[in-house]
Amino acid sequence: MSFSLPLRRAEIGLAAADQSLAGRSVLVTGAYGGLGRAASIAAAKAGASVVLLGRKAAALEPVYDEIMANGWSQPAIFPMDLAGAAPEDFDALADSIEREFGRLDGIIHAAAAFEGLKPLEQQKPDEWRRIQNVVLTAPFLMQRSCTPLLKQSRTAAIVHVFDDPGRMQNAFWGSYGIAKSALAAMVAIAHQEGERSCVRMHGLLPAPMRTQLRRMAWFGEDTMQWPLPDATGDAAAFLLTDAAEEYRGQVLDLRLNEPQG
Repeated sequence: MSFSLPLRRAEIGLAAADQSLAGRSVLVTGAYGGLGRAASIAAAKAGASVVLLGRKAAALEPVYDEIMANGWSQPAIFPMDLAGAAPEDFDALADSIEREFGRLDGIIHAAAAFEGLKPLEQQKPDEWRRIQNVVLTAPFLMQRSCTPLLKQSRTAAIVHVFDDPGRMQNAFWGSYGIAKSALAAMVAIAHQEGERSCVRMHGLLPAPMRTQLRRMAWFGEDTMQWPLPDATGDAAAFLLTDAAEEYRGQVLDLRLNEPQG
């Protein structure tokens, strides 16, 4: 398997410049997870007002508090269960962001759902549906609802987090691998359809990170050998800035900088 979008190797230490997102609002899904938190902090540090979206408000509060403690722009908390959200819920999200901030300039899709490696025949229907909804259907519905608001921005971007394409169509990756493969196709189509739009499409391919998903997928591995997701969060925030225009319609590949464990 390979991406329909071209891979772009990343420079080491790629991050949003100071105040490069000032005056903009950014939505981060899965904002209390490892990568979601890192991306939220990076965007806030660059000056953005961040909408923290996650399943539980209580889990989002520490990220909110961290942003406020640093004196950055006040974020907003938006609890939402992507696994069960209906199209009208995404419309309500877009309406809420417009009322609160008057604009939306970027989205980072950091939410993930993974139940471990297993044969397809052992995957329960509810599990299959939950993963597909979070990884694939929610990004589509969010794009559908939020694009009119994004198009009001002078320049906007949507960042989708991918996974290693060499593994996603292999045995035991199940619903997650299928959803990530389909997501890559969806982003390529969206890029082609909106190539001249003010809304850019970006892919982000992380190197191994110290996350819960990594621990579940690579049992037996010493996950502590890998770095925290901070550098990947920095790269995600960078893709929302004007400096990332040249990365439009490409997959920013961070694996070149992968530490050797």
